[in-house]
Amino acid sequence: MTEPFGARLRRAMDERGPLCVGIDPHASLLTEWGLNDDVAGLERFSRTVVEALSDRVAVFKPQSAFFERFGSRGVAVLEKTVQEARAAGALVLMDAKRGDIGSTMAAYAEAFLRKDSPLFSDALTVSPYLGYGSLSPAIALARESGTGLFVLALTSNPEGREVQHAVRADGRNVGATMLAHLAAENTGEEPLGSFGAVVGATLGDLSSYDLDINGPLLAPGVGAQGATPADLPRVFGAAIRNVVPNVSRGVLRHGPDAGALRASAERFADEIRSAQPTG
Repeated sequence: MTEPFGARLRRAMDERGPLCVGIDPHASLLTEWGLNDDVAGLERFSRTVVEALSDRVAVFKPQSAFFERFGSRGVAVLEKTVQEARAAGALVLMDAKRGDIGSTMAAYAEAFLRKDSPLFSDALTVSPYLGYGSLSPAIALARESGTGLFVLALTSNPEGREVQHAVRADGRNVGATMLAHLAAENTGEEPLGSFGAVVGATLGDLSSYDLDINGPLLAPGVGAQGATPADLPRVFGAAIRNVVPNVSRGVLRHGPDAGALRASAERFADEIRSAQPTG
């Protein structure tokens, strides 16, 4: 039986630090790296990031959209990127934000969480805004395959508030409801549940939310979006040990020099460790 994602993530975070580095080959970054905005540039970019960082970061988070825009050849690069990153010992969180109902949700899950899929990843971001229950096929496959999910709960984009902060009839808002669902999924799991939430690091004081879901909290927004590692204790409070801070442009802008990429990732990792309470 495959070891659950939560246990594998806990070990990777303890051994390598909790940093998650995005692989976001958007056109402007390819240009900054002196690469063409084409499949060859995409492949060079992705291979450079993986080769530079795969032995030292806990998690890579490739953004599927930046590969999909090149069609089947871009998806082929994504397949290779995922396989090479996992072979080098890093966990891969596919940022695809899939969400649908019934057989369609099951097919999305199979694309990324079925073990014989070319895009098989350790975890997948998903959107619950067709109802949390719509994620059931992905949850079932994640349990079967030892993978994980990160559910959009309290995202940092301003547009998210109109959905995530909407108040239900029971007085609880939608974001808090998603956190409660995830806490239920992770009940009794040790050392960490496999069902995480996406909670923006730029949101400020979240003390009114129960972030103790016994699962990981993916925290985008560190670096270029304005949050710093020093902000994390204030935002996440007692749940900080389970936070997986995501940095993309803050690291990637230092490429294509592999040494500069490594130095930037190590600097962020050190700052994140220093921000965490000891003991």
